[in-house]
Amino acid sequence: MSSDFACRLPLDRIRDGERIDLVADEAECAAIAKRLDLISIERLEAHAVLAFDGREMRVSGRIRAALEQSCIATGEPVPTRIDEPFELTFLPEPGGRPDDEVELGPDEMDVVFHDGAAIEFGQAVADTLALVLNPYPRGPNADAALKAAGVLSEEQAGPFAVLARLKGEKPE
Repeated sequence: MSSDFACRLPLDRIRDGERIDLVADEAECAAIAKRLDLISIERLEAHAVLAFDGREMRVSGRIRAALEQSCIATGEPVPTRIDEPFELTFLPEPGGRPDDEVELGPDEMDVVFHDGAAIEFGQAVADTLALVLNPYPRGPNADAALKAAGVLSEEQAGPFAVLARLKGEKPE
């Protein structure tokens, strides 16, 4: 596990209902940007409330970021603002061998395992950022670059456009 956004919270020091505000410094922003293949991260912060529920630690809050991604068509910087709620559940690492598979149900997709001593909250925030990013960012010149490269738009390549061509109609 990478420690590019270190905020290890010891479980024995966390109070139920505790609020945590985490702000990445310049070096942490640069490390996370490199790991996520972003041009840059200007700002990354998370604000959350921690709650114990038996052996589970539930964290709910908000992640905010200002960053630049690369346009998928041109490589140009695409300024991006993130302001998303998140909910995570931290559970003790399941027993068994390290290479054993762990089955998670649909309601357990935001589960993060911990070592029983502390939760890696900063790393969970960085991973959450990775999940909320647009995987195909497009800049203002993306459509023109794709058209020049001969890539059809979704409207031109979709099933209704194919049917329209078969009927001899000009697709929109």
